[in-house]
Amino acid sequence: MPSFDIVSEVDNQEIDNAINQARKELATRFDLKDAQTEIISEKNKLVLTADDAAHLKALREIVIGRLSRRGVDLRNIEQEEPALSSVGHARQELKIKQGLEGNKAKEIIQAIKSQGFKVQSQLQDQQIRVTGKKKDELQTVIQFVKGRDFGVATSFKNFRD
Repeated sequence: MPSFDIVSEVDNQEIDNAINQARKELATRFDLKDAQTEIISEKNKLVLTADDAAHLKALREIVIGRLSRRGVDLRNIEQEEPALSSVGHARQELKIKQGLEGNKAKEIIQAIKSQGFKVQSQLQDQQIRVTGKKKDELQTVIQFVKGRDFGVATSFKNFRD
C-alpha cells in the first residue's frame, strides 16, 4: 500500500550556518562593538546572552533574521521569556522543536479523519504515517495538510508505493 510520513523537522546544518552568519554579523555591528554578547548552541536549543536587555533584543533579531533567511521555519523555534539579572545581564533561550508532539499530532490526525479521506493515519515516533490504497488520495491529503496551519512546520517524506 502506498504511504508517506508527515514530519516536523528542522535542518541542524542550516541552524549551524545561521549561527555562524550571526556571529560574523555580531563582529561587524557598530552598536554591539563593545557589548559582551554570546550565542551558545546546545542540543535543540540556542542560548543568547548579552550585557543588557537592549543588546539581547538586537542579538535575538540578528539570530531570528538569519534563521529565517536560511529557510528555517520559525514556527519550530520557541522563544522563552528573557531572564534579566539584578546586575543587568540578560539571557534568553530559543528552543528548537523537532518532531511532532502528542497534541499537535493528534490534531493533524483528527483533521485528516474529519475530512473523510480513505486513508489510515497513525502516530509513529514523532511522525505520522499515512497509508491508503490510491496515490491520488494520498496526494489529496498532502495538499490538505499543506493548506492548513497547525502551528508547526510540516513536511513530507518517505513517499512509497
